[in-house]
Amino acid sequence: MKKIALFVDVQNIYYTCKEAYNRQFNYRKLWQHLGYEGEIVNAYAYAIHRGDDGQLKFQDALKHIGFEVKLKPFIQRSDGSAKGDWDVGITIDIMESSADVDTVILLSGDGDFALLLQHIAVKYGVETQVYGVPSLTAKSLVDATQQFHAIDSALLL
Repeated sequence: MKKIALFVDVQNIYYTCKEAYNRQFNYRKLWQHLGYEGEIVNAYAYAIHRGDDGQLKFQDALKHIGFEVKLKPFIQRSDGSAKGDWDVGITIDIMESSADVDTVILLSGDGDFALLLQHIAVKYGVETQVYGVPSLTAKSLVDATQQFHAIDSALLL
C-alpha cells in the first residue's frame, strides 16, 4: 500500500477557496478520497492561532479527521500588516518526511513550494501531488508537481 504524507497550508486554502467560490474546503472528503489511494502516514495542517471560538472548533475538527495541527501565533505589525507564514515549517516537514513515503501531497497555491517539490521528486523519488484552486495556484507550482488536482465544487462544503 502506498504511503502518503499530507501537508495543508490552511491559510492559503481558506483564502483561495473563499475568493474563488465563497465556500470552505471539505477536509473530511479529501481524507476519505486519499484513503482509497493509500495509507496516510503523516498529515499536517499549518494554521495561524488567533484564539477565536470558530477557529478552535475548526482545529478540533481537523484533529478529529486525523490531522496534526501546527499553530503559529498571529502577529500584527505596527504598520497594521500581519505575519503568519508557515513556508519554512512546511518545507522542513516535507523534507523530513520525503525519505519515508511514496507520495507527498501539498494543499497550497503558493509558488514558493515549486522548487521544493522538484527537489524531493529528484532526491527521494517521491511522487508529488498538489491540490489548489486553479485560478489562484501559481503556474510554477502546477508545473513542478507530477499531479495537479483542481479544487472544485466536489471538494467544497
